[in-house]
Amino acid sequence: MPDIPRIVLHNNDTAPMALWLRDAHPHAEFRECHSYDALPALIEDFRPEVVYSVRFAGTPGFPRDALFGPRGPRWIANGGAGTDHYGIWDPEKTTVTNAAGVAAGMMAEYVFGGFLHFTLDIPGLNTDKAARVWTPRMVTPLAGKTLLIAGLGHTGQAVAKRAKAFGMTVLGTRASPQPMEDVDEVHAADDLGDLLPRADFIAVSTPLTPATRGLIGAGEIARMKPGVIFADVSRGGVVDQTALHAALKARRVAAAVLDVFEIEPLPPTSPLWALENVIISPHCSSVYEDWERASFDLFLKNLGHWMRGDALVNVVDPKRGY
Repeated sequence: MPDIPRIVLHNNDTAPMALWLRDAHPHAEFRECHSYDALPALIEDFRPEVVYSVRFAGTPGFPRDALFGPRGPRWIANGGAGTDHYGIWDPEKTTVTNAAGVAAGMMAEYVFGGFLHFTLDIPGLNTDKAARVWTPRMVTPLAGKTLLIAGLGHTGQAVAKRAKAFGMTVLGTRASPQPMEDVDEVHAADDLGDLLPRADFIAVSTPLTPATRGLIGAGEIARMKPGVIFADVSRGGVVDQTALHAALKARRVAAAVLDVFEIEPLPPTSPLWALENVIISPHCSSVYEDWERASFDLFLKNLGHWMRGDALVNVVDPKRGY
C-alpha cells in the first residue's frame, strides 16, 4: 500500500473528520487544528504534506500565508467550494482542490425556496394569519417564466435542472459557452448585460474572481426587467449591494434572496435588514446535515488518488478561481 501523507485537519470541529479518516486509513499520521492562530505553528512543527481546511471563521485572519509558505503542504483540500480567501498561489508548488458540487442540490433548493416565498406571497399570507383575516390573494406561477443563471457551474446546473421541472425557460452564462442539459440558451459571460432584460428571475452562482468582482453593478441592475426576483448564492463582492438596495427599496427589483454579502456577518447597520422584500441568510445555503461528510468523502476519494499518483478531482486554477 502507498505511504499515507502527513495530514492536518483544520476546522473548528475536527472530531468527526478524525473518525472518518481513522476508519479509512487506521495508520494515518495526522494532527487536528481548531483555530486560525494555531495553524502556522502546527505547519512549522509538523510539516504536513496535506491540509484539509474549512474557512470556519470568515476571511479576515485566515492563515493563508502559512499554508503557502515554505513549510506549507503540497496539497490543500479546501472543504468548501469557494477559494477566494486563498488569493493567488503558485500551482507548481501547491495544488488546491475544492468541494464544488457537494452542496449544489441544496443550494438550488434554497434558490427556489426563496423564489417561491415571494411568488406564493408567503409574507402576505403570514401577515393575514397574524391578523386573523381572510383576504384573497394572487399567486404567481413559475411555469412560462424566464430564469437567467449567471454561472453555470455545479450549482448553476442544479438550479437549471429544477427550473425545467417548473416549466421555466432557462438562460445561462459561462466562461466557455457550450450546449448544456436543462439550459435553453448558453451564452458567454460577456453577454450577461444583454440577457438581463429578458429575465423574470435571476440567480447568481458564479465564483468570486477578478473577472466577476462587481459583475452585477448599478448598470446591470438598471437593465433588469422591472419586477424581477433576484437570488445571490455566489460570493460577497460579485453583486453591488448598495445598488441592489436602492433598486429593492424602489421596488424596481421586486424581491431578493441573499445568502452572501460584501461583509460577513452582515453588519446590524446594513440597510438591507430593514427591507421587507429581502430574505437574508447567514451564508448557509450550502449547509445541510450531511454536507461535512459529503465534503470529507470527496477528500478521502482524492486522498486515494494522491496516494496512487493519480490525478486529483476538482483541482482549482488560481487564475480562474475555480
